[in-house]
Amino acid sequence: MQDFMDQAGKNGIDLLIKGRCQFCGADYERGIFECMENYNSGLLLFDFNDPKYLLYRFLSVDAHALQHPEIHGRWSNHFHLTRLHLILQKKQTWDYNKSPLLSDYLNRYKSNKPNEFLKAPAPLDRGRITAKDLTKVTIAEECAELISKWADEVYHAWNSNHGTVAEIADGFLENYYI
Repeated sequence: MQDFMDQAGKNGIDLLIKGRCQFCGADYERGIFECMENYNSGLLLFDFNDPKYLLYRFLSVDAHALQHPEIHGRWSNHFHLTRLHLILQKKQTWDYNKSPLLSDYLNRYKSNKPNEFLKAPAPLDRGRITAKDLTKVTIAEECAELISKWADEVYHAWNSNHGTVAEIADGFLENYYI
């Protein structure tokens, strides 16, 4: 499996090793490297065996990926933005079983649109809340609220792509939703 440094290289991105994260703007000393290391620290407040917290795993993964699209493959944007659309706009309850179904649907979708790209918002313009903010909360409920706001901010930052992901989401629901 490729790591984020390999993917950045594939995307022609030079990763900065000092200062703020060059993608989300979080105040770190070692940029994206520290951002990636610290992403999960805010999630330690959750017991993901408790179903009431599972949603926040998906929302945080999607928000973080969409704030850092340069270190992921291009179809990753389709997946994460569509999943946010399904959760935030279509009010779908998400679980681990649905993610492979969405991936399968996107594989069929992209075979018909191999040259489609989502236009990423400019770096530092993908929502004010970042994973660094999760490190400042001390109780699970506060973290859950922050993740919800974070996912919403990131989703709205990608608004020029909402029509495309709405079409993907509708196709997914028609073809896979049980």
